[in-house]
Amino acid sequence: MHARDPFGRLHGLKRRCLRRLFHLWTKPENLRVSRSFKGNITLAHGAGGRASHQLIQDIFLFHLANPYLLQGDDGAVLESLGSRELSGRWVTSTDAHVVTPLFFPGGDIGHLAINGTLNDLAMMGATPRYLTAAFILEEGLSMEVLDRVVASMAMASKSAGVPVVAGDTKVVERGKADGVFITTTGFGWVPPGVHCSGRRARPGDAILISGTLGDHAIALMAERNGLTFGSPLLSDTAALHGLVAQLLAQNPDSIHVLRDPTRGGLATVLNEIAHQSGVAIEIDERCLPIRPEVLAAAELLGLDPLYLANEGKLVLICEEDVADTLLALMRSHPLGKDSARIGQVIPSSRPYVEMKTPWGG
Repeated sequence: MHARDPFGRLHGLKRRCLRRLFHLWTKPENLRVSRSFKGNITLAHGAGGRASHQLIQDIFLFHLANPYLLQGDDGAVLESLGSRELSGRWVTSTDAHVVTPLFFPGGDIGHLAINGTLNDLAMMGATPRYLTAAFILEEGLSMEVLDRVVASMAMASKSAGVPVVAGDTKVVERGKADGVFITTTGFGWVPPGVHCSGRRARPGDAILISGTLGDHAIALMAERNGLTFGSPLLSDTAALHGLVAQLLAQNPDSIHVLRDPTRGGLATVLNEIAHQSGVAIEIDERCLPIRPEVLAAAELLGLDPLYLANEGKLVLICEEDVADTLLALMRSHPLGKDSARIGQVIPSSRPYVEMKTPWGG
C-alpha cells in the first residue's frame, strides 16, 4: 500500500503522515465512518497517480494507519523477536474473501477478511502478530461502500490487537469483479511446546466443538435470497485466537488438532482430519449444537447443517483425560458458551467419518 504522493516532497509527506497519525490515535472510538464520500471507484484510482494517493490517504490510512503503513514503503520491516521466543516458530496463512452480499446480518466482508486469516493462524496454535491486505476493486464501486468495508476491517483489527502492516489495491474494469475482493495474509508466532496439526489425531481422542453450527451460512443465504424467519439469523464471524490462547495455556501438549469448520462445514473438516491422521471419527448426532432456527432454515432450503460454513467456531481434538477440563474452559469464554463434546477418534485400518444417530445408524 503506497502512501507516498509522487507530486509532493518526501519530508512534507512524513510531516503530514505524522500529524495524521496523532489525529488517528486520538480519534474517539465511535467515530469509524465520519466522512461523506461522493463518487465511485474509477480506473484512475488504480493507476498509481494522484487519485490512487488520495484513495489511500482518505480511506485506507484514515482507518488502518499505524507506524508500519505510514513508512510508505513497498513492505514492512517487522520487529525482531526477543531471546525468550527464539525457540518457537513463525507461521503464515493467506485467505481470499469473496462474498455476496458485502454486508449481511452479523458481519461483512471486512470482518471476514480479518477474522478469517486470524483464525487460520490460531488453528496452528499461533498468536497472530501482523496482517497484510490486498484489495481488488471494481470500477464503479461506491466510495461509501469501500469506506464502510475498510472501517469494519479496522475495527476487527483493533479489537484483535493485530495491525495491518502492508497492503495493495488494484482496480479492474466494470463487470470484472463483484464490488470488492479482499485477500489477507497473516503472520503468527507459535510458542515452544505447541504442536497443532490435522495429522495428530489419535485413537481415543475426544472431539469438541466451540458452538452452534451453520449460523454464518444460513444468515448469508437468508440475506441473499430475502428470506425471513421467526428469529434473526446472524453470522458468527469472530476472531478465535483469544479462546485458543486460553485453551493452550491450560493443556498445550494434550491438544492435538485445532480446525475452523469454514467452507464445507464440520463434515468436510472431520473428513480432512481423518485422512490426514489415518484414523476414523465417530460423532453423535444428539450432541451436535444446532440452533432450531438454523435447522429449520436448512431443512427449508434442502441443506445439511453439517456442511454449512461457520466463521467463528473451532473443532478441537484432544486427549480423553483433559476433555472435560477443556470443555469447561471453552464454555467459560464468550465465544464458547455453546461448546459441546460431539464425538471421538476411533482406530481403523482406513480413514472415514461416521455419525451415530438416535436409531443407531
